[in-house]
Order: sequence, then structure tokens, then C-alpha cells
Amino acid sequence: MDYNARIVSTPSICGGAPVFKGTRVLLRTILASLAEGDDPEELLKDFPTITMEDIRAAIAFAAASAVEDMPWPATPKVA
Repeated sequence: MDYNARIVSTPSICGGAPVFKGTRVLLRTILASLAEGDDPEELLKDFPTITMEDIRAAIAFAAASAVEDMPWPATPKVA
């Protein structure tokens, strides 16, 4: 998924924090809600300006960020 098409950062909107395109819903708000166990369907009710594709984009963003930022231990060599 190309989350860059759904998540944007504009200095004049929410101080440049990442939001979902066409909204003022912060990416971090949705990620924090998902991490707390909130149901995506409830998030759609609570934030009617986002879509399920936006939620998927948030998850894809988080997954990509984890891969980029997380140091992985070296794989042990098998003799």
C-alpha cells in the first residue's frame, strides 16, 4: 500500500503533524487508538472523515516505520 497518498504533512495543518489527506485527523491519534485496542469500525464512527483505507494506510505506515527504525540483531551463523 502506498500510504503516502493518504497521509500528508502540511505546515499550515495541525502544525505539520501527519494527518489523513483532506482531514485534520492526526495519524498518531489513530495509531494510538489502534494500539489501545480500539476497533477500526468504532474509529470510523468516531472520525467520520476517515475511511478504512486510511486506517490501513496508518498500519502500513507504522509497519514501514518499524522496519526502517528498528535495529535487528545479527543473524547467528550456522556452522
